[in-house]
Amino acid sequence: MDRQTYIDEYLERARKAQAIFEKYGQEQVDRVVQAVARTVHDNAEALAELAVEETGMGNVADKVAKNRSKAKIVWNSLRGKPSVGIIERDEETGIVKVAKPMGVVAAITPCTNPIVTPMSNAMFALKGRNAIVITPHHKSIASSTRTVALINQALKELGAPEHLVQILGEQSRENTRELISKADVVIATGGAGMVKAAYSSGKPALGVGAGNVQCIIDKEADIAQAVPKVVTGRAFDYGIICTGEQAVIVPREKKDQIVAEFVKNGAFYVSAPEQKQALREALFVDGAMSRHVVGQSPQAVGKLAGLPVPEEAKIILAEADGCGPADILSREKMCPVLSLYTYGDFREAVEIARANLEMDGKGHSVCIHSDNKENIEYAGKELCVSRVVVNQVCASSGGGSFYNGLAPTNTLGCGSWGNNSISENLTYKHLINVSRIAYFMPDNPVPTDGELWGE
Repeated sequence: MDRQTYIDEYLERARKAQAIFEKYGQEQVDRVVQAVARTVHDNAEALAELAVEETGMGNVADKVAKNRSKAKIVWNSLRGKPSVGIIERDEETGIVKVAKPMGVVAAITPCTNPIVTPMSNAMFALKGRNAIVITPHHKSIASSTRTVALINQALKELGAPEHLVQILGEQSRENTRELISKADVVIATGGAGMVKAAYSSGKPALGVGAGNVQCIIDKEADIAQAVPKVVTGRAFDYGIICTGEQAVIVPREKKDQIVAEFVKNGAFYVSAPEQKQALREALFVDGAMSRHVVGQSPQAVGKLAGLPVPEEAKIILAEADGCGPADILSREKMCPVLSLYTYGDFREAVEIARANLEMDGKGHSVCIHSDNKENIEYAGKELCVSRVVVNQVCASSGGGSFYNGLAPTNTLGCGSWGNNSISENLTYKHLINVSRIAYFMPDNPVPTDGELWGE
């Protein structure tokens, strides 16, 4: 079968299912969406084991936690939200909003999140009464396919239309390009190449940018509270989460105290020039991140670099020789290695973060541990990022949590800074069309010329 016919059959099945599904009421839609989340939650362990076995990235315990927590927080964020028919009435403006589906969503999903990204993308698509066709990374076909199979089993038990959620059985770049050129909207979560292809597909596309989360510890922050959060974030799933802390920027006068706290919490500290150089050479090959370190344990990374990382170590903490282009350690590292920088005043801390973000991750996220609202908002105004996460583990909070107002997701837009069309967390509202009914408002005040022009 030729590629065009192969993809056309997926799309034909999806359109038939979607035509039925778009007639569902809100309660029916929400039952379907809930079933997707519950399926991943209830199969968290088996799916985590399969993902680690297939991809060789991350660790089972963290993937189990991620499968369960993401299923819960994404469903919690969607339940009760209107997405069918009239979703909003504004009596003041006379605007009534009516939600309508986009049709068929094509979703490119990564090997770093082969379970929860297909899950959340499916939930967002279905919440808007769309069908979805997933094209997984070639390194995670088995785990993503198993996830979709379990989801479809649950949807069948609900009597939902068959083929609402599909996944390509034959994954290739050519099939992906054919799919995204014919779907109604595209979600691209993964490498820069596929995101660029999605934006070049000729269809509306929602992509993500690279992460390189800069974490600033303010001078007055509680070190005993902040440091364990940073370690937890950097260690989570062996560092493959785009929201994971990548660098920590600390007050110069408290450096020794903070380093000691990191060591106490499981960091293997690297400061000798020869050890740092060995680490750089293990992490990067010809300026690009080595595939051999992605999603590997600190011990495995240490072995590649010839460093004596003990078994109890959770992360490697390496003091950088400079920010931005001065040291390649300023770049994104998809493994549990954290770069260390020091600053004199808070403005310098922000400038260090800015320089590192110019290397990688511009538009994504920063994390700040501080109770100083002025400093927090200064960073928010100065840095070109879509998220500023305060006093939290960024790895598990940048994508939304029960404890902040960010939309729970696994697809994080980075705005024009990251060559993305959105500068927020992807959710169902990005996968619905909205018709606006505009009522005549004869009593609306009309300003005089004097009021308009100040005459």
